[in-house]
Amino acid sequence: WKDSSGKEPAPFTIIRSADIENGVWTPKIPSLTQKFIDYTKELEAGGKYPLCIWPPHCLIGTWGHNIFDSLTRELHNWESSRMRNVNLVTKGSNPYTEHYSAFKAEVADPQDVTTSANTRFADMLMDADYVVFAGEAGSHCLASTMRDIADYGGDDFVKKVVLLEDATSPVPGFEQNQTDFITEMKARGMQVSTTADFLS
Repeated sequence: WKDSSGKEPAPFTIIRSADIENGVWTPKIPSLTQKFIDYTKELEAGGKYPLCIWPPHCLIGTWGHNIFDSLTRELHNWESSRMRNVNLVTKGSNPYTEHYSAFKAEVADPQDVTTSANTRFADMLMDADYVVFAGEAGSHCLASTMRDIADYGGDDFVKKVVLLEDATSPVPGFEQNQTDFITEMKARGMQVSTTADFLS
């Protein structure tokens, strides 16, 4: 993205459809202008997070995209002791849509099945006695994943969900997003615990 003087937006800049239409921000590839106008309008119409310029993070192939080392070791131990595989779900490989949720992208790309609802993943969770959620960030990716899967599974599913509140945190500056998410999901029947209480 660039402004009229060619300057890139600062991290956490919000870009709305009107900004693109009015030339406040334009894609560095001009042929994508209409695509991004349509995309931001769809975000706005669907009540999704607006287009945000995030600092580079969790890029595929970097440490930020990997599972934390100590957790990876525990997952391998679990696999070895039970002779089963951990089901890893990836997201975020399409550069033309945000993909906060592990269930589906903010706006699906009809030419990229990885951006559509991952019903296979969700259906696996539906059969569980309970589902424990933890991870980052409680203001965005974790919240979006849980909301999408809860909407897919309905309130009976939500009652099987446990959020480990001390194993997630919000993006700094977005604390209210996490608070709103927890309040909303608790009203739907989600349980909240700490890692110590859950494991005891």
